[in-house]
Amino acid sequence: MTQAPDQTPDGSGTQAPGDDTGTGPVEAHSGQHAVAVARAHGVQTMFTLSGAHVFPMYDGAVTADPPMRIVDVRHEQTAAFAAEATGKLTRTPGLAVLTAGPGVTNGVSAIAQAQFSGSPLVVVGGRAPANRWGSGSLQELDQPPILAPVSKLARTIHGAGEVAAGIDEAFTVAGSSHRGPVFVDVPMDAFFETTSTQRPTVGARHRQEPDGDAVRRVATLLGEARRPVLVLGTDVWADGAEDAALRLVTEAGLPTITNGMGRGLVPGGHPLLVTKARSAAFNGADLVVVVGTPLDFRLGYGVFGGKEGATPARVVHLADSPGQLSAHAELAASACGDLTLVLDGVRDGIAALSRRPDWSGWVTELQDTVKAAAERDAALLSAEADPIHPARIYGELVPRLADDAVVIGDGGDFVSFAGKYVEPQRPGGWLDPGPYGCLGAGLGSAMAARLVRPSAQVVLLYGDGAAGMSLMDVDTLVRHDLPVVMVCGNNSAWGLEKGPMQMLYGYDVAADLNPQTRYDDVVKALGGAGETVTDPRQIGAALDRAFAADVPYLVNVITDVDAAYPRATFGI
Repeated sequence: MTQAPDQTPDGSGTQAPGDDTGTGPVEAHSGQHAVAVARAHGVQTMFTLSGAHVFPMYDGAVTADPPMRIVDVRHEQTAAFAAEATGKLTRTPGLAVLTAGPGVTNGVSAIAQAQFSGSPLVVVGGRAPANRWGSGSLQELDQPPILAPVSKLARTIHGAGEVAAGIDEAFTVAGSSHRGPVFVDVPMDAFFETTSTQRPTVGARHRQEPDGDAVRRVATLLGEARRPVLVLGTDVWADGAEDAALRLVTEAGLPTITNGMGRGLVPGGHPLLVTKARSAAFNGADLVVVVGTPLDFRLGYGVFGGKEGATPARVVHLADSPGQLSAHAELAASACGDLTLVLDGVRDGIAALSRRPDWSGWVTELQDTVKAAAERDAALLSAEADPIHPARIYGELVPRLADDAVVIGDGGDFVSFAGKYVEPQRPGGWLDPGPYGCLGAGLGSAMAARLVRPSAQVVLLYGDGAAGMSLMDVDTLVRHDLPVVMVCGNNSAWGLEKGPMQMLYGYDVAADLNPQTRYDDVVKALGGAGETVTDPRQIGAALDRAFAADVPYLVNVITDVDAAYPRATFGI
């Protein structure tokens, strides 16, 4: 069941059961006030790594009724990545609590990823005590200026009496369109202080009405188009517009490409999902309507077609807020606002046209391209090459994925193959780093997915480079009883860099890793399980054992370093 976009997780649209917001002044220490407000905004889990500067937050979680779950990790980056992924999956801000100084700075990459991906996230940092400020107390650092460039808001909450309102502001800002991270820190002395304060009431989020004329202009352009393509991105999911998106696709008959967390909005195998014909669609289109994703390097910076003297496609950009509309691309039209209202408005506008557009011939052409691509893929998906071709892993994995699976990509070349072969069946079933491209996010994302979707399959796809950045946090999975299936495509190299460097210079350096490292033994040493696979015929059985294990399990597949993903862009 998906949550209505204007409701809190309990469905009330106001405040969650068990909080004390809106009931008159409450006497408590600052950590208790902060936890109560976070819970009212839907937080169920606090991700952290222990630090004395934030002890009041822990006490607030332990003494709450009921207590708030605390997941303590082995590196602060994992806590922040887990909270970011929680925000992506639940569409309400996740919570990371990081101790002062290096605890906060260790979370910066995850906060930057949230900013680039539009992930609702609140990070509460510890801070050296105000009554000692300037005298050199432990980890004394003015943190908000560091976080400000990668946050919607970064500030210090200076007094205990300001904590409840400051935390409420943080969650409200993080969860409002366009979503993103908010950082607040609280001086240690203010955190421990007890005060009587009114806790704010949490209300329904504001739904921004789009400009009706702008939406009708988009419908008119679609009515004029002979070869339109619709692109659905992450913000369609984040804004709760998945039902409206599928209505538009199916009722208008629009061929559609998905990216980011837009994957699954149109189920894999749907006749109007033409992601496998991406090049043909973009090169042949006369109109491309991009919804809920920036016109960045992943989408050719908003230029589609135009090869060999052909006329480039006209481009329409639809976003959840004005600041997300492209300022660099040449647009034929644009509109912004609540994406359910925008997409339903476009659908209604098409239905009201005097002549209903017929794109069936164009759709059939793209469907034929999809079919041909699937036939070409079949050989690689079943390849028995030695060393193993990475695609063979997906040939074995995809048939074993349940409709409710959450698939997480954390890697370069190996995860690029996942983008080609994995087509989720449901929205909210795919997590990747987004346009920031930050490795090391996967283990935290897997924690979040297991907690948010306790009955679903959770599969973490690791490149061996990315695995080295976070595998220690398998210890966290084990301690908190969070079974996850991890599949490592181990080509003993930084594959995304090795090939391009060879292309540019005729050689490569700093691109090789230790050959055939037993990452499964690392997982075993931390209390999980796993195995190494070198025979493609054994991949399927290994995956079956992983799914049946009910513990963190890593399948370490030794792959061919020369079987690189065929890449059209290097992201510049």
